Amino acid sequence: MVTNYTAIELSKIAEAPMMVGIAVAMADMGIVSTAIEAAAMSKEIAGAAKKYPNNSIIQSVFAEEVLRSNAYKVTKPDIKPEEIQSGMVTDKAIAAVNTAVELVNGKATPEEISEFKEFIYSCADAVANAAGSGLFGTGNPKVSPQEAATLTKLKAVLSV
Repeated sequence: MVTNYTAIELSKIAEAPMMVGIAVAMADMGIVSTAIEAAAMSKEIAGAAKKYPNNSIIQSVFAEEVLRSNAYKVTKPDIKPEEIQSGMVTDKAIAAVNTAVELVNGKATPEEISEFKEFIYSCADAVANAAGSGLFGTGNPKVSPQEAATLTKLKAVLSV
């Protein structure tokens, strides 16, 4: 697969959807719900290439052969407990989104960039809707007020 991006750029582009998922999960944490949300995030990323078959950004980063090839490395985010409590995780996610969008500007069409932003938001939305309240994450509402607030911020940044 031909890509317009370096390994470092690929890792920064991949970081954006992962960070928004983490930001939503950390907005309202629970032991079981966090595991359910992580699974939802993985499913969203695994299905990205099929969902957006003509998007050069998503194909360059999330196509099955790219994921298997280890063409890039995503580093584990350095998140401190105080950043979770203060909401700084959302700020880090927004910074990751802005970096990714800057990297694809000029290398992808406006339509591809728009789809990429939609994909990033869909990752956050999938996490928010994965688990509800209660011991095993099966209660309602599925989206907590804290998650809803994070989604609102991300929607504004992504213009979706």
